[in-house]
Amino acid sequence: MQAETEPLKRGPELAPQWPRRPSSVLAGSREGLAAVTAALTGAVGSALAVARWPTGPLRAGTPADVLAAARTALGMEGIPVEGLGAEAALARIGKVLVEYGLHLSHPHAVAHLQPPPLAVAVAADALASASNASLDTYDSGPSAIAVERWLIHGLVELAGLGAQADGVLTPGGSMSNLMGLLLARDAAALRRGIDARRQGVSTLPGPVVLCSELAHFSIQRACAALGLGEDAVRLVPTDSRRRMRPDALAAILRELPPEHTPLAIVATAGTTDFGSIDPLPQLAAIAAEHGVWLHVDAAYGFGALFSERLAGRLNGLTLADSVTLDLHKLGWQPAATSVLLVSNASNFSALEREVAYLNPVDDADAGYEGLLGRSLQTTRRPDAVKVAATLLAHGRRGLGDMVDTCHDLAKHAEQRITAEPELELVAPAELTTVVFRYRCPEAPEREDEINGAMRRRLMETGTALIGRTSVRTEGPGSPERVCLKFTLLNPTTTPEDLDALVDAVLAAGRACSPRLQKGAA
Repeated sequence: MQAETEPLKRGPELAPQWPRRPSSVLAGSREGLAAVTAALTGAVGSALAVARWPTGPLRAGTPADVLAAARTALGMEGIPVEGLGAEAALARIGKVLVEYGLHLSHPHAVAHLQPPPLAVAVAADALASASNASLDTYDSGPSAIAVERWLIHGLVELAGLGAQADGVLTPGGSMSNLMGLLLARDAAALRRGIDARRQGVSTLPGPVVLCSELAHFSIQRACAALGLGEDAVRLVPTDSRRRMRPDALAAILRELPPEHTPLAIVATAGTTDFGSIDPLPQLAAIAAEHGVWLHVDAAYGFGALFSERLAGRLNGLTLADSVTLDLHKLGWQPAATSVLLVSNASNFSALEREVAYLNPVDDADAGYEGLLGRSLQTTRRPDAVKVAATLLAHGRRGLGDMVDTCHDLAKHAEQRITAEPELELVAPAELTTVVFRYRCPEAPEREDEINGAMRRRLMETGTALIGRTSVRTEGPGSPERVCLKFTLLNPTTTPEDLDALVDAVLAAGRACSPRLQKGAA
C-alpha cells in the first residue's frame, strides 16, 4: 500500500525532449522586447542599407515581372525545413519590402487614401504587437482596454457627440459601416416591435437604406451581409458639388409605401473621389422628421476636425446616430485604424454576450469587464495604442497642421492643372483630392483609353502612382469618362514636387497620344 502512494518517479528517458529556447525569442518578455529593438536596428537596418531603393514610388516593370522577382528574392525553395534565424529572415524580408514595395513617403505616390504612417505610430504598433493583448476581456489586456477607452473619449469629444456617446475600434471603414447599419437595422426593427437579431430580417418589411449616389460601395456590401440585399439601397442624386440633395432625399422618403421600413440615411463626409461632404444639418433634420437613423460615413473627412480651418465643413456631425472614421487616412496611422462612434452607448446593447469562459456575470460585477459587447469580433488587437501615441506626441494642432498642409497642396495642384491647356480640371479640391483629365483634341474618342494608358505607363516606369476613377463630366445622364486623380496625404511634399508630378503626367499623356505616335511613325 505504501508503494502505491509514493510519487511517480520519472526517469531521464521520460524528461521533456523539446529544445529549451531563450526567453528573448518571445517578444512579450523583457528580454524579447530588447531583442525586437536589436532586430529593428540591426538586421533590418543592414537590409535597408544594402537594398536597391526605387527612384520613384514603386519599382519599374510590369506587374508580372515585379511579382516574380519578389517571389524569387524570398527564396525559390519555399518554406525552409530549417529556419534561417531571426537576423537572416528579417534581412531578407526587409530587402524584399524595400526593393519591390510601395513607398508612400515618395511625393509622387498619390493614388489612394493611403498615407505614409507616422514613425511614432509604427513604433507604438510594434509595442502593441509585442504585447499581443486583446480587447475582449479584462484578463486579455487591461492596459489595452484603458488605452482604447481613453482614445474613444477623446474622439467622442472631438466629434461633439455628447456625454452618452461611445465607440469601438474596428478593422476598417467597411466594417465600421457594417456595424453602423447593423445597429440601425436593429433600432428600426425594435420600433416595429421586431427583434430582427433573433427572428431574422425576413420579419422586417421592405427595408430601405438611403445614401448618395457617390457613397462608398461598402454600403451595398453591408446590406448584402446583413441579409437586407443590395436592392435595399436607394441612391439619392447629388448636386453640382457632388453632395446629396436634401430635396431628393425628402421626396424619396415621402413616396415610400407604408409597408416599407427606412432603416438609415447614410450621409458621406468626404467622398472617396472628390472629398465632397453632404449637407449634414439638412440631412439630420430630414432624418429626425421621419424617425430614421442617421449614419455618417466620415472615413475620409473626419480628419478635417483636427484642422481649425476645415473643421467647420463637418458642421452637423454632432446630430448623427453613428459615425465611421478612418485614422489610416487623414490620421497617418498604419492600416487598419477605423472607429465606429455612436451617439448613445445603449445602442451597443444588442451585441452583448455573456460567455462562461470569457465574461461570467460575477467577474463583470466585480469590475473584471472587457469590451466584448462593443464589437462583432472576439479577439481584437489593440489598435488604439498607435493612435494614442500619435495624439500624445503631436496633439490635435500637430495633426491639424498636417491636414492643412495637404489641403494647401491640393489647392496648388488644382491651380497648376487649371493652367495647363492639355489638362481639364474635373473636380476642385474640397479636402485633399483633385480629379482631372488629359485632353487629346486630335482624338477625343480615344481620350478614355489614353488616360488609362498614361496611368499604367507612369506605374510601369516607376515614375509615379496616381489614381483613376470614372466621372460623368457633363452632368447627369452623360457617359462616364475615365479621369485621373491626385490624393495628397504626404505633408512633406512640396509645391515643387507637385509641379514635377504634373510635368510627368503631361509627358506620359504626350507619349500615349496618337499625335506623338504618328510623328514617331
